[in-house]
Amino acid sequence: MLQITDLSARVAGRLLIDHANLSIPAGTKAGLVGRNGAGKSTLFRVITGDLASESGGVSIPRNTRIGQVAQEAPGTEQSLLDVVLAADLERVALLQEAETASDPQRISEIHLRLADIESHSAEARAAAILDGLGFDAAAQARPVSSFSGGWRMRVALAAVLFSRPDLLLLDEPTNYLDLEGTLWLENFVSRYPYTVLIISHDRDVLNNAVNAIIHLDQKKLVFYRGDYDSFERQRAEKLELLGKAIAKQDAARKHMEAFVERFRAKASKARQAQSRLKALERMKPLQAIVEEHVTPFVFPKPEKILASPIIRMEGVSVGYSPERSILRGLDIRIDADDRIALLGANGNGKSTFAKLIAERLHAQRGTVTRAPGLKIAMFAQHQIDDLRPNETAVQHVRRFMPDAPEAKVRARVAQMGLPTQKMDTVADSLSGGEKARLLMGLATIDAPNLLILDEPTNHLDIEARESLVHALNDFPGAVILISHDRHMVEATMDRLWIVGDGTVSRYDGDLDDYKKLILSGARAGGGNQGELVNEAPAATVSKVDQRRQAAEKREALKPLKKKITALEVQMSRLQATIKDLDEKLADPALYTRDPAKAADLGRQKSAAEKTLEKCEAEWLEFTEEHDAAMAD
Repeated sequence: MLQITDLSARVAGRLLIDHANLSIPAGTKAGLVGRNGAGKSTLFRVITGDLASESGGVSIPRNTRIGQVAQEAPGTEQSLLDVVLAADLERVALLQEAETASDPQRISEIHLRLADIESHSAEARAAAILDGLGFDAAAQARPVSSFSGGWRMRVALAAVLFSRPDLLLLDEPTNYLDLEGTLWLENFVSRYPYTVLIISHDRDVLNNAVNAIIHLDQKKLVFYRGDYDSFERQRAEKLELLGKAIAKQDAARKHMEAFVERFRAKASKARQAQSRLKALERMKPLQAIVEEHVTPFVFPKPEKILASPIIRMEGVSVGYSPERSILRGLDIRIDADDRIALLGANGNGKSTFAKLIAERLHAQRGTVTRAPGLKIAMFAQHQIDDLRPNETAVQHVRRFMPDAPEAKVRARVAQMGLPTQKMDTVADSLSGGEKARLLMGLATIDAPNLLILDEPTNHLDIEARESLVHALNDFPGAVILISHDRHMVEATMDRLWIVGDGTVSRYDGDLDDYKKLILSGARAGGGNQGELVNEAPAATVSKVDQRRQAAEKREALKPLKKKITALEVQMSRLQATIKDLDEKLADPALYTRDPAKAADLGRQKSAAEKTLEKCEAEWLEFTEEHDAAMAD
């Protein structure tokens, strides 16, 4: 399907792809991965012919139809369904020709071809795609111009999916989808009958939708069979083998050089010395793979852990106008250590609920009780536009620390993950990921007790997302997360709430259950109340009794929680010890210089690994016991 030969591509004078080669079999569904700025979108532009290559080229079979999402969906007065149907250009042309054709032979050919491309089911297929991306029947009949930019991008995505190109190029398609749309797209791509190349930083999409990974690294393209987890394993093995090969080559080189130095001047050994010199010249040094360091996210720890609940709502309604409430009858409680993911299709009120918690919206009815001294930080993706474009990161932070010395301000910027060379760069010139880091750092600068993140991953690559996962798990306060990144939800959150049908409800299943619910055709909050349990206490249990029972449960589980925390600390120390021992044992000279020490270090490593395995088993057992108790 796609052959890339000796390809080099340059953008704005910067070489992004250097003499790369790649072969992609027909029907492959491949994820294109690499650090932000590596050149993934540039490769797409070369494939489509929008950018000329500097050398080499891309070979695609003749008459191959390439499809990619338009940069912007036109704001026409056509309905969503009509716009999507119009994307199949061949069908449109055949239907138009059928209206005027008079030759019986040609009429027969037209109708045979319409049957071949399943024209009779076109409207049903288009409607199913739009429904999967969040547009119900009423929305499908509305004009595109009545939707905002993010929703129009979904229409553009629906159009290219409906056109069924032979080669489908998708560049970060989940950035404008909610979790429900992402789950549907993941399923659609996995079953797509033709070739797909998808740029994505969503680990679950890359694990469930593709069967190959293409890694753009150090300006080269490397093809790996399997999903993203398989790619990580293969790459780790490759790095380990390469490290050993480099160490072995270095040892051989030093041995040859020593031989040459000792015997170069001796007539009896001169010929052997010259032979070693020639061997050294032929020995091409192995190129080590450069692993780019990912700056960690660091959230300031709250000065004080507040007593639970930190927020309590009773009979609360909220909306943007007095005559209309978006959410009603909210009876919920948020504790100091809660980790809550908000599920539900866009437009159901997730951001409205987040704003209510953050006091950016006030309750129309009911009572909201907050713990004294509660500090709340909220990050929303659209707030990136609120950064002052002509101010540097240091100037942004200075507004929050007007009396602090320059060194302290710069230290705070460094904690946000912005390197020294970026501290004095104006916000308008920062990358999307750097802007997200700055905004997240500004939001949390006062050490909040509750952190609300609304789609924090859109501009983050996989490594940065993993760093954010670790930061959230290290944060001791409460977290409320809205994200289409399923891996982040599963790795950091322990409670799922659905926002839909005008309320907020607890979801008792896990994300696998939720995925089945979505793919079965039901939308979150769409009336499948067998899956939902409202947070309000049962009528037979008084609120006083409920609070007492919750307090008793937390008190009873404190010893278990303490054991889990202690094991996590011990596992972290053991992992650091094993890493340190691995580095020492990787020195080839150690085995000749001090074999006894090498053996002792090997025994230490083996003992540490056995202890770590035991700790992990205990941690898993205690965690399962804790989770089961919390679920009761």
